[in-house]
Amino acid sequence: MRRNFCVTGTRRRFAEVVSMEKSESREALDWAIWFEQQARLCRDPDLQRFYAAGLPGAGTALRDLNFLALDFETTGMNPHWHAIVSIGMVPFTLERIWPARGHYWLVRPPGRMNANSISIHHITHSEVAGAPDLDEVLGEILDAMAGHVPVVHYRNIERPFLDAEVMARRGEHCLFPVIDTMTIEAIRTRQGMMARLRSLLGFPRQSIRLMDSRQRYGLPDYASHHAKVDAMATAELFQAQVARYYSPDTPIGELWL
Repeated sequence: MRRNFCVTGTRRRFAEVVSMEKSESREALDWAIWFEQQARLCRDPDLQRFYAAGLPGAGTALRDLNFLALDFETTGMNPHWHAIVSIGMVPFTLERIWPARGHYWLVRPPGRMNANSISIHHITHSEVAGAPDLDEVLGEILDAMAGHVPVVHYRNIERPFLDAEVMARRGEHCLFPVIDTMTIEAIRTRQGMMARLRSLLGFPRQSIRLMDSRQRYGLPDYASHHAKVDAMATAELFQAQVARYYSPDTPIGELWL
């Protein structure tokens, strides 16, 4: 595994980013400026190329953006103890989704998978035994992500897992903004007058899982826990959320985290 060490100040800037992220302030960080800084400071060529592709400014309208639905299957929920086993990506805009232009990678985790995770994603030990380590395909992954705004369903998986795995292999951080369809759904279904009324009447909180969320928009059921299929399902969900709650002119800075 290659290891390139961060230049002076990168760790301090990362700590600032983490602090900003915890504050949940969407205006706390200018992601476009962050990418410009990292393009200059990163030593790893794959990360340099990824950051150099840049990002749109926070005021860019959703209609003018290229999105990338992103989904990982992992061996568990903790990025410091568990690992990625598959990655699915599907590019899209507000008007169109391109599954054929998407990508799917099966990657070999450093340790054995537990039975619980196998029962969820159905990826077996024999399947990953011949798969590449993430480091071998990282350049392809970052190239596919470059220039797109990632859209995920539950942001505590894709960004922290990829950052942890890149740090372990390249010695530098991989941070990027995401739009989280789960967060959007939580805001829309668990806040406001109707949500409070449902709670007072004793109704359970509405599920914000991917497939349950899709049902509220009349979207079809898909077999879940295949990374590329879930990525496509996330893209469709985001399009439906924008159509119902936002506008094509909504600035990206209002949604990314």
